[in-house]
Amino acid sequence: MTRNVGKIDRLLRIIVGLAVLSLMFVGPQTMWGLLGLIPLGTALIGWCPPYALLGINTCGTKSSPTS
Repeated sequence: MTRNVGKIDRLLRIIVGLAVLSLMFVGPQTMWGLLGLIPLGTALIGWCPPYALLGINTCGTKSSPTS
């Protein structure tokens, strides 16, 4: 697994993940707050499966030119 989530994307995923996860404790207090674990997990490992399927890479690493 090569990283495909960049620094800004990871930071946003952590913020969104923690915000959604906080719904378990404040607000409606439903189990839907567990969905916050998905963006939090992808931010922590630096790899996003949908990004891999769609060929998206926000990591900023440059690939070597093929010639």
